[in-house]
Amino acid sequence: MQNLTIAQTLTMSSREIAELTGKRHDHVLRDCRKMLEALNIQSPQIWGDYQDSSGRIYQEALLDQDLTMTLVMGYSIELRHKVAKRWRELEEQAKKPAIPQTYPDALRLAAELAEEKQRLALVNKKQEEEIHCLQNLFQTGMTPVQFCKQLNGVNIMGVNLFLAERNFLYDGQQEENKPYEWRVKAYARDKYFTEMVVTVNTEKGKKKFYEVILLKEGAKWLYRHYLKGELPMKKSWNKLFTRLC
Repeated sequence: MQNLTIAQTLTMSSREIAELTGKRHDHVLRDCRKMLEALNIQSPQIWGDYQDSSGRIYQEALLDQDLTMTLVMGYSIELRHKVAKRWRELEEQAKKPAIPQTYPDALRLAAELAEEKQRLALVNKKQEEEIHCLQNLFQTGMTPVQFCKQLNGVNIMGVNLFLAERNFLYDGQQEENKPYEWRVKAYARDKYFTEMVVTVNTEKGKKKFYEVILLKEGAKWLYRHYLKGELPMKKSWNKLFTRLC
């Protein structure tokens, strides 16, 4: 399983926690969401995506040591011990020197770093060119669904659910057998999305509801994930992406 060191912060994936504890990954994710909600932690950086052997994209959580140990606190002593032991292994691995020990190793590392730097520069240049042309699709006041309608192959029926799974939106209705009333999480409001109150006339009189409005940073986020093929896509998608320029 993949563990990441991001900005010097060691993390453990929910997939590895599931493997260590013998629990189903979806159950571990459920426990993660309950824990984060109880701690009032709302950070998209915790959530990542991984690709299975069939190329399907699924969600995972990347937890630091405090969150990992908090998560497994309710598990059995044996399972907590397995996770704690694995953390010690990860910390020992992180302490190992990254400096090459021989001249050939140094040459190989230098070549790999140069290739990676060049690759990232090309990727960043391509993405910046695409984002620069975002105004061709993005219009002030449009919803995420309206934006994604312009992107070839996107299953727009799943867009808001996709955003909810990534902790951007939540269902303000909170009642069974009623349609979703999407609201924007506080940390994402006025940065990625905003809300607009809409009034409609019904048989019972006027009714107000909220409509999620896309902001430019949110459009950038959606488009980057679209180029990675990570948005909900139609089965009939022809693998061609809509280009902005």
